[in-house]
Amino acid sequence: MKRLLVTGASGVLGWNVCAVGRESWRVYGVVHRHAIDLPGVTRLVCDLTRPGDLPRLFREVAPHAAIHCAAAAQPDFCQAHPDESRGINVEVAASLADLCGLAAIPYAFVSTDLVFDGTSPPYREENPVSPISVYGKQKAAAERAVRARHPGAVICRLSPIFGDPGPASASFMHPWISALRNGRPLTLFVDEFRTPVGARTAAVGLLMALETGGGILHLGGRERISRYALGILLAEMLAVDVGFIVPGRQRDRTIGAPRPPDVSRDSSFAYSLGYDPPPLREELKTALHDLGLTV
Repeated sequence: MKRLLVTGASGVLGWNVCAVGRESWRVYGVVHRHAIDLPGVTRLVCDLTRPGDLPRLFREVAPHAAIHCAAAAQPDFCQAHPDESRGINVEVAASLADLCGLAAIPYAFVSTDLVFDGTSPPYREENPVSPISVYGKQKAAAERAVRARHPGAVICRLSPIFGDPGPASASFMHPWISALRNGRPLTLFVDEFRTPVGARTAAVGLLMALETGGGILHLGGRERISRYALGILLAEMLAVDVGFIVPGRQRDRTIGAPRPPDVSRDSSFAYSLGYDPPPLREELKTALHDLGLTV
């Protein structure tokens, strides 16, 4: 079997890429602080930001393809710690592009819908980037570096993901579920729109992306929805009181990274290649089932 290198294997996305990829690849999952054990996946412990470690790891594995999921993906953290987050978000992405380019192998780089400012949705692959947060700017810089260093790389812009988090992580939805099931108020924006997608669906899209030969690919869900409406849907599926969900607005948020109002995207190009995300309700049902919650 061909060898696939997956960074960020302990995160929600990386875990699911490893779980799906092991069906047709010999998968090497790179972790740093959080150990994981997944049958059929070889775990590699490495600090990707430490000079020399990534080239050494690359030589040892000699992969036939790589998917870079590792990131400092919390916008508020990046806003507060731009120098620390730049290492993994930009420099490692560019270094991995160098290595994959020299080896002439496919490289899928995970980017984000937050490279857009949210004023002209729905966004297609050809729309110019216009990030407003440090995290979005770092990902946009990484996209430029990756394409310059490995023209055959594919930039995969993902939406918020949810689903089986593996043993060492949690998706953005886990605090929501905890609050709703324990009767705590949950404030969610009515004026922030995105196209969320299940982690397993996103993983299938990333593996598909390795076959595209390069470019940019939007891997969003099928439905544009606000955080508030998504919370209402989740509460209904959990059969809990939707009254615990409090409508909020972005203007009321005075700290942390700025948030674009609507970065919903058009993923029709990916659909034409075989990417086929289920309806949002079905994705949520699968995610809740994976968490041991019946709906």
